[in-house]
Amino acid sequence: MSQDSQHGKWTISDSEDEDNIIPPTPQKDSNKPSIKPDLERKPDTVTTFFKQERKLSPKRNEDTHSVKEPSAPSMGSEARKAAHVNQTLPVKYESHPSPSVKRKRETEEAGWNLSSSDDETPPPAPKKEPKKSDVSPKKKKTEDKRPPSPHGTSYYKEEPADFFETNLLSMNDMYRFYLNKVTGIPKKFNTGALHIKDILSPMFGTLKESVQFNYCFDIPWMVEQYPLEFRKMMLLWYEEGFRVIILTSNLIRADWYQKTQGMWMSPLYPRLPEGSPGTAGESPTNFKSDLLEYLEAYRAPELAEWIDRIKQHDLSETRVYLIGSTPGRYQGPAMEKWGHLRLRKLLSEHTKPVLNEERWHVLGQFSSIGSMGLDKTKWLAAEFQRTLTTLGKARKSLTSPETQMLLVYPSVENVRTSLEGYPAGGSLPYSIQTAQKQLWLHSYFHGWHADVTGRSNAMPHIKTYMRVSPDYTQLAWFLVTSANLSKAAWGALEKNNTQIMVRSYELGVLYLPSAFNMSTFPVEKNVFPASSSSKGFPVPFDLPPQHYSSKDQPWIWNIPYTQAPDTHGNIWVPS
Repeated sequence: MSQDSQHGKWTISDSEDEDNIIPPTPQKDSNKPSIKPDLERKPDTVTTFFKQERKLSPKRNEDTHSVKEPSAPSMGSEARKAAHVNQTLPVKYESHPSPSVKRKRETEEAGWNLSSSDDETPPPAPKKEPKKSDVSPKKKKTEDKRPPSPHGTSYYKEEPADFFETNLLSMNDMYRFYLNKVTGIPKKFNTGALHIKDILSPMFGTLKESVQFNYCFDIPWMVEQYPLEFRKMMLLWYEEGFRVIILTSNLIRADWYQKTQGMWMSPLYPRLPEGSPGTAGESPTNFKSDLLEYLEAYRAPELAEWIDRIKQHDLSETRVYLIGSTPGRYQGPAMEKWGHLRLRKLLSEHTKPVLNEERWHVLGQFSSIGSMGLDKTKWLAAEFQRTLTTLGKARKSLTSPETQMLLVYPSVENVRTSLEGYPAGGSLPYSIQTAQKQLWLHSYFHGWHADVTGRSNAMPHIKTYMRVSPDYTQLAWFLVTSANLSKAAWGALEKNNTQIMVRSYELGVLYLPSAFNMSTFPVEKNVFPASSSSKGFPVPFDLPPQHYSSKDQPWIWNIPYTQAPDTHGNIWVPS
């Protein structure tokens, strides 16, 4: 299907799976420096504890409860595998098109013919050049060395010593929700935020061992974040107990430098007395058993020791609920274990209706967007909005038309004027192939503005969802998670709503006022500098959100932006 738009003429594939789509090489403006982004950068990740994550592509079989996994975990596509292998490669290098993308011809519009067939014959491999004896291995290695940032090797600056926390006086341990530190913003907006070096420091305990679940790692950089005496192998195991951290960042330097990220850090869990029953150490939020069930879903033998350790510790002080997703098709009671039906269940059981609740807005903020269908009734304004509008058991059978859903996603201008400039868009993988099929969705969009946290120019990789009062001063609940706005992450109902299918591993924590002996959470007006005595919830961006202007467009990562340079004088020319 061909469509003409402000972005040129595109032939759109019917495929719902975009993992194999690699964007075109548009015309370049030779008068301006350009950034050629590596558009095979990571898809949005499952950033839970810390073992390497693999996003699985379930085999279609609607009559089974689970997903059959291959013997070696699949990343979902050849493109994702390539993305993982090439994670540290610079954006200036072009990647080879996948077999499902055929170059139509080079024109001013850079038109492409995108095939929906997975059976295309791949192009012949290029002939290998014979080895030249006069090229030394050392020289070859130097030529292939690629900078850690699209801006070049000198982009990252070492943070001064006073950038990091030296004590816990400014930490608010009521909600235990923290933002990451951001380089290049005023110091007050980092006071009480955390860098990964802070998390691993002796301030929080004498670290003995850790296990790290994540999608992308930069091992040398990661090792440097540990105190010298702790560089061993982020469940974090201390001499004093153990701690869980659930976060939205990958373990690579770029994710901790100039992006907005969020995390929940648990209390330090002490060891249970010897001989305690297996049910000991559970929290009112059932966090311990939910965490164990999530870890066991990996079916990874190397986690057995950590599962045993968790069983031996007291997690009773936990005040948040765990919301996870694991790949599979689920029926019966298992439908409410994962994804948005898990969120619906908790909101039904542990919240109460509020006065004029139809006027309380549903707000979602994310860094990537999946296929929503031909119109809002296919998923977003149907099963997903029904979940997000649930408050207690006395809910209406149908979503009230008065309940507004507000979606926060960066505009092109947000990205262009950000601290990183256009390369920040490499972590916002909304593709033209998806966007052109759901133009209806863009009317929901609000820009990224975060003056309250000093992070308006630090593009979000954090994902948050919440129910907020009409005057934006109260929250009925708040969720920080790895789950973006996609059916793959949250699950989609099938078989006349008797089955839910989830495609990826995700993890987040849900804050409910009842767990804090409150009726609602007040929204904190002065997030930074952080205060240990604050009772307000630190929403990471400005409320109310600002609707896109008539000139705003959502950031789409695989089309060119050449009309205006970014904060570093670059234009954006996808490969």
